[in-house]
Amino acid sequence: MHGFGKVEPEQDEPVFHEDWEARTQALYRAMSYAGVWCIDAARFAREQLPPAVYLSSSYYKKWELGMEKQLAELGLAGPDELAAGHALRPGKPLKRKLSAPGAPNVITRGSFARPAQKPAKFKPGDRVRTKNIHPKTHTRLPRYARDKVGLVEALRGWFDGRELWGESAEPSLKVSIEAFEPYLEPA
Repeated sequence: MHGFGKVEPEQDEPVFHEDWEARTQALYRAMSYAGVWCIDAARFAREQLPPAVYLSSSYYKKWELGMEKQLAELGLAGPDELAAGHALRPGKPLKRKLSAPGAPNVITRGSFARPAQKPAKFKPGDRVRTKNIHPKTHTRLPRYARDKVGLVEALRGWFDGRELWGESAEPSLKVSIEAFEPYLEPA
């Protein structure tokens, strides 16, 4: 979205600015390992935060608030327990638990590649248009890329920057996005 000013990357930015951010990431990984939620459900929980809270919260604060929402909705922690910062009742059984010795095997990211279920609908060189969708759930298609024409180069498409930012944009400017097949239709 526009109107939020220039993005100013922090020089030599650390992964975590404070210890609570590292704990938030660890708790998220542990709950994901336990099979309590999936990545898209967690993203959706963060995206449902009230706009003023979402826009004024740091990256890991959004994660923390999203996790609190999910824990309460799933009955894994009550609002009183979240406020107290510890369990007030016996916990519910989980599918599996992440232990400290097993953590190094879980925190490394493997490949997300999966075999194709069917032949691809589009191929490199095909002109496509992104759908103009407004789902209530999580989507990986950014607003600025909806209802735009692009060319399939490989697994990613590109869009002429002028279509996104107007005629004053540099003519050679291109924007690459990852657009899943359900977001696309022939142009």
